Amino acid sequence: MKVTIRLDKMLGNLGYGTRSSIKQWVKQGAVRVNGEVVKDHGRQIRPNDDTVVLNGETIRYRDTVYVLLHKPAGVVSATEDMRDRTVIDLLDEEVTVLSPFPVGRLDKDTEGLLLITNDGKLSHELLSPRKHVPKTYRALVAGTVGKEDAEAFERGVELDDGYVTMPAQLEVLASLSAVAGDSEGQMKADKPEAAAEMSAVLDFAPSGPNATPLSWIELTIHEGKFHQVKRMFEAVGKKVLYLRRVAMGPLKLDPGLAPGDWRELTEDEIDSLRNYRKEG
Repeated sequence: MKVTIRLDKMLGNLGYGTRSSIKQWVKQGAVRVNGEVVKDHGRQIRPNDDTVVLNGETIRYRDTVYVLLHKPAGVVSATEDMRDRTVIDLLDEEVTVLSPFPVGRLDKDTEGLLLITNDGKLSHELLSPRKHVPKTYRALVAGTVGKEDAEAFERGVELDDGYVTMPAQLEVLASLSAVAGDSEGQMKADKPEAAAEMSAVLDFAPSGPNATPLSWIELTIHEGKFHQVKRMFEAVGKKVLYLRRVAMGPLKLDPGLAPGDWRELTEDEIDSLRNYRKEG
């Protein structure tokens, strides 16, 4: 984060009021920095070193932030990009002032859980290859996914570059038979919520009289190779049409967040990540 920051910006970022209200408090002598009444609302301060008191309350400036984002399709997992919107562009200034970055990445067209933080140590531990932090995805796949695919994924499949993946856990949640003529395909699902999830993403599937059967699956992998989920299904002759990450280690996608929405992690969620990192 920045070494210094404007006094009014710091207070605004922490939610203590608008720039105009903070300016008024400063004029009224309600703000002290290191025991001295401040009259310049634009004064540069060192947020981690200077003591700021507003109306008798000592302001404690945080230097870490943890954000759970439901990444939408169309934005890139980066801090900046010359052509596309980034996941950082979706956040408020009160968060971006702390210079957060995405922990890992999701493809531009992939949706779902993305952790954004400025905690470099935690990020390193979660991304470390030796930790094998599991990542769980749900996907709409063109083709009938079955027991043979699950067994192949459990053994590890060879990708197009010759790399053999670590064992992964594959489960079919719902399926839709191929369309014949003007008839509609038949949906099969053990749980109503799985059928509802699949129905919600059917727009990503090709249409027409010869449409392929579809499968709504859940896959947990323990590594993070480039386009790994898509390439794993290509290795067994199938194609991913839609992809959403729903979990990373103990952290799960909040069902209350629509694509593009975010919230800060709770203390319990932060502790679970830290404890998981230590136990891994």
